Amino acid sequence: MSGAAAGAAGSKFQAFMNHPAGPKTVFFWAPMMKWCLVAAGLKDFSRPADKLSVSQNLALAATGFIWVRYSLVITPVNYSLAAVNFFVGSTGLGQLARVWHYGRTQQDPVAEMFRKSTPA
Repeated sequence: MSGAAAGAAGSKFQAFMNHPAGPKTVFFWAPMMKWCLVAAGLKDFSRPADKLSVSQNLALAATGFIWVRYSLVITPVNYSLAAVNFFVGSTGLGQLARVWHYGRTQQDPVAEMFRKSTPA
């Protein structure tokens, strides 16, 4: 790498490290840890719909979408927090749709797709 290119790369790295929502702040690490809620919501697709908590998923959906809005009006604007909250809200909404569909039809095709098949 030439001196100018190395300097530009170094300055971009320094800009990232010293950004108001960079890795030296809670504004970076809180969204990173919140991805665990998204993973838990995705893992719940393997659970039967009748075992899902409506109140828990309603809370996840509501807080997820409320925090998306908040993430975009705070200073500094935190796009990573907005993204993770969008996915938290979406997984909660998806689970609520499963519970609603199960209540109407007594069928849960999503759980069938995620269950491990046993060899014959």
